[in-house]
Amino acid sequence: MSKSKVFWTDFRTVAFGDGPATKLKKLVKKAGIEQIDFKDKFVAIKMHFGERGNLAFLRPNYARAIVDVVKELGGKPFLTDCNTMYPGSRKNALEHLECAWENGFTPMTVGCPLLIADGLKGHDEEEVPVNGGVHVKKAKIGKAIMEADIVISLSHFKGHEMTGFGGAIKNLGMGGGSRAGKCEQHSDGKAKINESLCVGCKRCLKECANGGLKFDESKKKMTVDENNCVGCGRCLGACNTDAIYFDNDTALKDLNEKMAEYTKAIVDGRPSFHISLIVDVSPNCDCHPENDVPIIPDIGMFCSSDPLALDKACVDMCISKEPFDNTLLTENMKAHGNSNHGDHFTNLNPETNWKDCLNHGEKIGLGSLEYELIKV
Repeated sequence: MSKSKVFWTDFRTVAFGDGPATKLKKLVKKAGIEQIDFKDKFVAIKMHFGERGNLAFLRPNYARAIVDVVKELGGKPFLTDCNTMYPGSRKNALEHLECAWENGFTPMTVGCPLLIADGLKGHDEEEVPVNGGVHVKKAKIGKAIMEADIVISLSHFKGHEMTGFGGAIKNLGMGGGSRAGKCEQHSDGKAKINESLCVGCKRCLKECANGGLKFDESKKKMTVDENNCVGCGRCLGACNTDAIYFDNDTALKDLNEKMAEYTKAIVDGRPSFHISLIVDVSPNCDCHPENDVPIIPDIGMFCSSDPLALDKACVDMCISKEPFDNTLLTENMKAHGNSNHGDHFTNLNPETNWKDCLNHGEKIGLGSLEYELIKV
């Protein structure tokens, strides 16, 4: 496979010159985004709006820059994400949008609508064939993402406690999965009930199509029938007290490989473009209701038509930088006897292996690990 082109620019600015948002606009144009026919096309800009309490997520200004470019090229953009599998402030569309608004993402600030791709309770999905899929034959993707003509990934590059790092593939593959899709990637198990939080309202029972939930009249609590539960996650979005949860029990290697397969399902057969910003590189995902200090300096903005090459270029660039002291990264290294595995993300979480995702992505034809890095 030939080398993919990855374009990048740093965050340096000069007084009264271009700011970061303007530099981002120029970068994506230099990288060839204008070669895509946007005229009257629906454009899904997939990003993470940040969990309530997190401050490491990408600021709305960057989203606005991409929205402006898409509009300039005649497209009809919308910002989108899917509901979460875990309890929190983004588990249904209403709370998800309120969280996004609190974090500064509104139609006024970003210049376009915000849509939660898998609907009110995370049920709106489309089953999409995975060409070459090993673990997944049909990925369950948020419907609005699949109904778009073009998909753009705008991701914050950071560490992740399960996948090593989060970039374009994490943003699309995991983030673009419906609630059932996230369950398929994260968990091979069944729903579980925290009885102390269950109020016996039976909302979840109405959502279960498989007989996986049973109400215990003596306790006035919901229970799980593991013989019938298929792990689809539909019940989770119906629970307003966060009593339902799933264990993240899928092997990390399988999780990484499933994520690559979900990404391939999303990008196959239509134009796509991918952007990652290496800024405020927090050790954990933006799904956390907090964020720790950055582990490395801000590096720059990167983009490519190849999500696999983009992730590889970003992780290589991060590894090449000296880590900040007094961070979770340096603390973890000291806790493991100053061990150095050769890259910051493995040093953060030695049990993870981000290479599983990238190697599998190349194997199934998602993109190329060989890239040409072009400074703009």
